[in-house]
Amino acid sequence: MLPWEGLVIGAGAGLFSGLFGIGGGIVIVPALLTMLSMDRRLAHGTSLAATIPVSLASLAVYSTSGNVDWIVAAFLAGGAVCGALVGTHLLQIVPKKPLTIIFIVVILITAARLLVPTEAIGRDELTFLGGMAFIAIGFVTGTLSGLLGIGGGVVMVPALVVLFSMPPVIAKGTSVAVIVPSAIVGTIRNRVNRNVDLRVGTAIGVGGVISAVIGSVIANSLSNSLSNSMFALLLVSVATIQARTLRNSTRLPACATDVVD
Repeated sequence: MLPWEGLVIGAGAGLFSGLFGIGGGIVIVPALLTMLSMDRRLAHGTSLAATIPVSLASLAVYSTSGNVDWIVAAFLAGGAVCGALVGTHLLQIVPKKPLTIIFIVVILITAARLLVPTEAIGRDELTFLGGMAFIAIGFVTGTLSGLLGIGGGVVMVPALVVLFSMPPVIAKGTSVAVIVPSAIVGTIRNRVNRNVDLRVGTAIGVGGVISAVIGSVIANSLSNSLSNSMFALLLVSVATIQARTLRNSTRLPACATDVVD
């Protein structure tokens, strides 16, 4: 029998995934730590596994509505997978404090930029340089995910909206499409390292499927301005969480200061 806590956690994470095109780790990891007293590393791995069915449910709605740019998603995914490998390696050798401060500043600037009205006209015709730019964004996203435990849509969605004038709903759908292969690769690696509780992850996934669909349907009907405002609020929340973990880092082990998306 699946744990009821996992079903409840999944319901909240699924809604976030559908609404914002993110993995939902900012809900899942803290909930696993508090509700199930799970080890930090195990919580991260379980969260990543749980995002697979949740993201697939969100992707189904975005894709059916034609709100996924598959070409861009392919470029982003290629960069993200490589970046994740680099980020997990850098985690062992690079001081996280200055990098976390930089991330907080960048994410707050991005949140402020999202609140400035822009015309979401969509991306230009893809060129070689444009493809390289998407790979670079994916690489940065994957690196931050592996290094800081922040990744997925929290970085990709605002980057696509601000830098490429992509409509928010398409940016979210494209982000979810990238999260799926990244989560699969990460989960395979985590299983080898025994950092996944598949029973709890399955419960979260089951609990999140329906709410992810609901969130995706709502996202498809939001205006660009409202969508940007809501995402900006999410970014500020993530920055606040990172600032708190940074403040507590002198009292906690390094592995206990990560928050994933």
